Amino acid sequence: MPVTWRSLIAAICAATAFAQPLRANAQPIAAGRAVTYADIADLSYAAGLVALVRIDTVIAIDPSRSTAVRPGYGRFYIEGEAKSLLVSRKPLGRNVRYLVDLPLNGRGWSDDLEGQEVFVFARRVPGKPGELQLVTPTAQLRWSPAREARLRGLLRAAVSPDAPPTITGVRALLHVPGALLGQGRTQIFLDTQDGSFASITILHRPGVQPSWHASFSELIADAGGPPEAESLEWYRLACSLPGTPPPGADISPTRAARSQAEADYRLVLDALGPCKRNLHFRPQMTAQSFLAPDQA
Repeated sequence: MPVTWRSLIAAICAATAFAQPLRANAQPIAAGRAVTYADIADLSYAAGLVALVRIDTVIAIDPSRSTAVRPGYGRFYIEGEAKSLLVSRKPLGRNVRYLVDLPLNGRGWSDDLEGQEVFVFARRVPGKPGELQLVTPTAQLRWSPAREARLRGLLRAAVSPDAPPTITGVRALLHVPGALLGQGRTQIFLDTQDGSFASITILHRPGVQPSWHASFSELIADAGGPPEAESLEWYRLACSLPGTPPPGADISPTRAARSQAEADYRLVLDALGPCKRNLHFRPQMTAQSFLAPDQA
């Protein structure tokens, strides 16, 4: 791809202007820890597009012009070829360019990425075809068969008509004892971003361990079980439910029932396990997500 210094500097300056607001939300990461399902889901939901890009050109940017957000990183100007558009509201041209922060080794060099394929999680820069803004300074992941399968599975689930909504909080807990000793049901009603229905049901039966399942429709059935780990249902619950219900949310009729409802809430959290995130940055969610009409 032919590049003149004038066009390169103009592109760097323009892209830098859009990249600067991404300095927030830095989080530490232990070296060598893998990118998690929650990391990929965070990046995907914040992106206006997710594309597989073959990197053609990597140019280090003078730190006096644009500085990487984290110590030990450098900022680079990337030009590449979009090989595949995994998700987007609009088509994407063949040639793309963007800025990315990459880790540096002890000699101050980054890995050689020319010719490598990467996934980019980005938004279009308004009025500049082919120019992208990554949703975080490091929102570029190297391609691998396993990562592609994981990402495509997540994106398929995200665009499915029955995709679980974003959980914004816990509205109410209610435990109702049954007619027999050891029998009962706890309902946890959840608030969602789009106002759709979501709840968790915990069933108690005499002589057996409690069972629970989540429902994302108003039809609540007693069948089913907990969501599978690394599923979108798991992500919505494990990464959104607070550690404890908000004050006043437990509307169970008696003290014993309230204690049981709170115990059942802890049971659900323990079963879900922690929402592990290992990336340095979490993106800010915007209206330019691929789930909303693109603004550029």
